[in-house]
Amino acid sequence: MSRISFTARAHTLLLGVAGFALIPFVPLHAQQEEGPVLAGSDQVDRQLADDAGPKDPLLTLGFLSPWKEFKAGLKADHGLGFGIDYSSQVFSTNSELNEGQASSGMLRLFGSWELVGRESGNTGALVFKGEHRHAYSAVAPMALSFDVGYAGITAGPFSDQGLRLTNLYWRQALGQGRFVLLGGFLDATDFVDIYGLASPWLHFSNLAFSTGSSSIGLPNDALLGVAAAAWLSDQIYTIAHIGDNGADPTDPFSGFDRFVNTNEYFKSIELGWTTERARAYFDNVHMTFWHSDEKSVAGDPSGWGVNVSGTTYINDKIMPFVRGGYAKDAGSLLELSLSGGVGYQAVPGRDLLGLAANWGRPNATTWGDGLSDQVTFEAFWRWYVGEQIAVTPSLQFLINPALNPDESSVVAFGLRGRFVL
Repeated sequence: MSRISFTARAHTLLLGVAGFALIPFVPLHAQQEEGPVLAGSDQVDRQLADDAGPKDPLLTLGFLSPWKEFKAGLKADHGLGFGIDYSSQVFSTNSELNEGQASSGMLRLFGSWELVGRESGNTGALVFKGEHRHAYSAVAPMALSFDVGYAGITAGPFSDQGLRLTNLYWRQALGQGRFVLLGGFLDATDFVDIYGLASPWLHFSNLAFSTGSSSIGLPNDALLGVAAAAWLSDQIYTIAHIGDNGADPTDPFSGFDRFVNTNEYFKSIELGWTTERARAYFDNVHMTFWHSDEKSVAGDPSGWGVNVSGTTYINDKIMPFVRGGYAKDAGSLLELSLSGGVGYQAVPGRDLLGLAANWGRPNATTWGDGLSDQVTFEAFWRWYVGEQIAVTPSLQFLINPALNPDESSVVAFGLRGRFVL
């Protein structure tokens, strides 16, 4: 089959599904106070719900109570929920190659403003998120992995990109939240291959344990496109989307020209199962198919892949997971990836412990032929010092870093902090 034929058929299939409906980022009306039942960990509505949820911290910052009451009143009276947070990440490795250390920070403003349909349950909302990402050191944590010869990313979003846009889209619920449509500047990690421990702000730092398991050639944030989701039954859902494959969060509005004239798109379709709608974020089995057109700006070839994921939440304390993927070209980090691990939280809102391992084969079209397979281990412990303050030390063990044949392993120690208002 020719590339043109395959691409045309993929476009037709995904646009057809998107025209039918897209993912329920918003639950049924009776559940809306709890946040979305199916969305990525960092999707704005879920982040707001998690930040407002109960915590059992070491310290209680009582002087912030008026601020919390102001935000709650704004949400109740006008449908506007928002948050401001600052995160820092420090990494140090034992690698003798290049810098071996990195640190950076990130300031974010995010929110969701329900402007229509608040009484009916078919809400329409403007969702937004803007950031400033800045490095403290010569190398940002996002680039540290390449600096020490690892064919992956040890600290996902902590870069030195400066001011950028992540989200600016309209979210429309239909059928009492059974269907949801999105349109605007999207973040693919909000709805592609999601699971409960995917956030590099809150959970594992290494991309091998996040969206796509390092095997999806994901586009950047501020992806101009449309998405749709539907509950096909009380246990089965589907998600699909299509968007600008050359998205640039530092120049988001250039996406209009690319979307219309360049015709290079990233598409995905997902079919998933859960025990019940309210448990979709916790008990979830899904398969995701994706296709990426050539990225002329980045020089990545076209390609496709498939990812599978299975998670469950046992006694609301233990979340084991198994995830993996295969990619054919498309500029992904890994061609084959298999991850497994567990998250443990003895008391909801208190500490969270995570342990995981990944085996990965570097994508030859991205890195070249002849590279060795890599094995990655990561452990982290997230500790709520205060309701608004989380500190997360982590340890990564990188075996056979594919781009550094002189070292059989690299140990990376990380320390992440997050303060939210």
